[in-house]
Amino acid sequence: MDISKAEKLESQNELPQPQQQGRGTSFLRTCFNGLNALSGVGILSIPYALAQGGWLSLLPFFLVAVICWYTGLLLRRCMDLNPLIKTYPDIGEHAFGYKGRAIVSLFMCLELYLVAVEFLILEGDNLDKLFPNTGFRVAGLKIEGRRAFVLLTSLVVLPTTWLKSLGMLAYVSAGGVLASFILVVCIFWVGAVDGVGFHESNVLLNWRGMPTAISMFTFCYCGHSVFPTLCSSMKDRSRFSKVLLVCFITSTINYGSMAVLGYLMYGEHLKSQVTLNLPIKKISTKIAIYTTLINPLTKYAIIIAPITTAIEEKSIFSNSRSLSIIIRTALVISTVIVALTVPFFGYIMAFIGSFLSVTSSILLPCLCYLKTNKTAQKFRFELIIIVTILVAGSFIGVVGTFISVKQIVNHL
Repeated sequence: MDISKAEKLESQNELPQPQQQGRGTSFLRTCFNGLNALSGVGILSIPYALAQGGWLSLLPFFLVAVICWYTGLLLRRCMDLNPLIKTYPDIGEHAFGYKGRAIVSLFMCLELYLVAVEFLILEGDNLDKLFPNTGFRVAGLKIEGRRAFVLLTSLVVLPTTWLKSLGMLAYVSAGGVLASFILVVCIFWVGAVDGVGFHESNVLLNWRGMPTAISMFTFCYCGHSVFPTLCSSMKDRSRFSKVLLVCFITSTINYGSMAVLGYLMYGEHLKSQVTLNLPIKKISTKIAIYTTLINPLTKYAIIIAPITTAIEEKSIFSNSRSLSIIIRTALVISTVIVALTVPFFGYIMAFIGSFLSVTSSILLPCLCYLKTNKTAQKFRFELIIIVTILVAGSFIGVVGTFISVKQIVNHL
């Protein structure tokens, strides 16, 4: 991920070479990869987020989508300034030096780590709903319910984290896009055919729940860490702006449909994951939950791969296979401990959205763009927009982080 010193020295003596059009990822494949980055576990909690803010929270939902799309474009413009920029940390380094790279990398790793924790919590909650009263004994200690399934899930994903090459896992995890659409169809089926109906929602606006709602909306659009990588992998990088437009429009339609359907079905009774509200004996419910469970199992190893790679690169035994397994196992164990200690899916998602996603998806792209683009620093309409986004993002981040941390502490 680093720009090597040799490349830097060479770039000082040679003009940037145009990108070869014959190599790289096609427009359609990049759209699919971008949708896969945006189609995550956030779709399960988007109805809960709408329930927290009421119907009028759909306005900030669409506003967050537009802002995140725009900041994605800003990252694209930052990449245009130097052909050697290929990743998000590269952009941070180009704008603010090695401190910028360190800050961007830190927020990326923290975000990925907590998403991995969310995967374990999700698996434990939904498997406990499918198979209640399940448990086992270890050394005389009885472990049951959600905790048992969190431990079992960690044992399943642990061997996948030992793999150095994740190409096959990345291919399998691309099914997450299809899984998201299947989930929306299942939720609609439960409401329209299985007798739940659409009649529960009646709250127009809930100011107290609005910070949590906006934080969770931001979590849904936190794909910026991979956008530069997707852009640099394209055959024609100039078409990446169209890729972003397709991805954000499609994701917004999918997220919006899920939010409205779930809120109409369960209203204020929504749980942090809409699958936990579904009638368990219905076939559509089982399809929805199984679809939900498969995706995290295939993505867990890919999610923590950047973290393990960063740790191993700093280790003096970076070429040791046994040390690599120990590091990856220890990382999985740590996520299990966090998932068992703080098993609050919705609150953790709100924390990720308000603190990490707001920073990496809204604030840092604006700051990097202003730092690297001299024309943007002049007083004009674009500067006003960027400064407004920075002020609003900072406010949402501070308030949302405070509320989410307070909720987590109160429930411990």
